Amino acid sequence: MTRFPFFDGHNDLLLRLLRGKVTAQGVASGLPDGHIDKPRAQRGGFGGGMFAIFVPSPSDNSLSHDEMRHPPYDIPLPAPVSEEEAVGWTERGFAALDDLESAGAIRLCRTAAEVEAALPAEEMAAVAHIEGAEAIDRDFERLHAWHARGLRSLGPVWSRDTVWGHGVPFRYPSDPDIGPGLTEAGKALVRECSRLKIVVDLSHLNAKGVEDVAAITDAPLVATHSNAWSICPHARNLTDRQLDMIRDSDGMVGINFASAFLRPDGCMDAEFGLDILLRHFDHLVERLGEDRVGFGSDFDGALVPDPITDCAGLPNLTEALQSHGVDDGLLAKITHGNWLRVLRLTWGE
Repeated sequence: MTRFPFFDGHNDLLLRLLRGKVTAQGVASGLPDGHIDKPRAQRGGFGGGMFAIFVPSPSDNSLSHDEMRHPPYDIPLPAPVSEEEAVGWTERGFAALDDLESAGAIRLCRTAAEVEAALPAEEMAAVAHIEGAEAIDRDFERLHAWHARGLRSLGPVWSRDTVWGHGVPFRYPSDPDIGPGLTEAGKALVRECSRLKIVVDLSHLNAKGVEDVAAITDAPLVATHSNAWSICPHARNLTDRQLDMIRDSDGMVGINFASAFLRPDGCMDAEFGLDILLRHFDHLVERLGEDRVGFGSDFDGALVPDPITDCAGLPNLTEALQSHGVDDGLLAKITHGNWLRVLRLTWGE
């Protein structure tokens, strides 16, 4: 394991397990495709991250890479999923985390101290995250039950509308100032997450939703997998105003590797160099400071740049950062140190 292990703000490996494309034992022993497995994680210094439990849309057409290859685009979003369906997927997601731990692929972590201890280990440090809170009930009984099972991070919405709020569409070019933000129920959810010390992820919220979260919580504002709108004017990216709010809260942003959110032309095409990612890095460091930037790859949920390819390719990113003038101290911060800092703050350690 490299001395600069990556703790990653977001991946979708669990969705591959839930769809039956891989098994927990396959993740532990090695896979022929996808972005993450244990052998490649060890080669690439992928120490772990936020493992997302996500409920896919019934049509399975929620995001078309083909449509996003031809900007401009405005992809219609699918209808909301039912609470019952979401509960089933979410329960299976927690079971998949248990299976991965039993197979020796991950170590489920509930504290920042556990994450830090696990980063040099063979098993990936895994923090349970729910992306889109359709499975949460209004009385928050499931929220408490899943918190007891290890839930430590939650995004109120994906890009579908929920009872909790409104997300941003896959639209380019567009800013994120699109419609209303959190509902009254969503504001109550954020308050309950703050009470339980659960990270509230801003990455799919629209501009008003981000403002709503900022007005409610005293916790650091965190966008686990988002980029700079000033470099790529996609609705999914963060404007300078939003970045300033995150900075002022002592929060952080994880740079998303998804090609369409990196490239200035908004195209979902992986054939480009890491110089574009470095432009986002420079802007985020300039706006947020060195202590508030990390990575949120979106591995197994996005088309990532060819020079990275999968988690075994992370040394190529490390080399690009070093060639860009990033010294060892800053490299330690952005690969894992900043995530540990913000998790300690949020989780009250």
